[in-house]
Amino acid sequence: MTNNVFSALGHPLRRSVMTLLRKGPRTSGELAEAFDASWPTVSRHLAVLKDADLITAERSGTSIIYRANTSVLEDAAAALLALVGKDNGDDDIKEAAE
Repeated sequence: MTNNVFSALGHPLRRSVMTLLRKGPRTSGELAEAFDASWPTVSRHLAVLKDADLITAERSGTSIIYRANTSVLEDAAAALLALVGKDNGDDDIKEAAE
């Protein structure tokens, strides 16, 4: 799951979408207007984020409302911090090498 999340966050437009959605839910139209990209391009990026479980989509009448899935973001942040944090497992690596 984490690799999929990091891969999805690899594109600047997708990171910008996540920044917007962290501020609150947005409709697909609001997201499309926020970027200088065609609707099909934005739609493909939304699909990648949704496949990585970073966002959820809910139909409301004729609109689709997207929300950030904060639990997945928190898990990804924790995994990243574990890689760069003070307790990064170096002792475990040294022990395994001995």
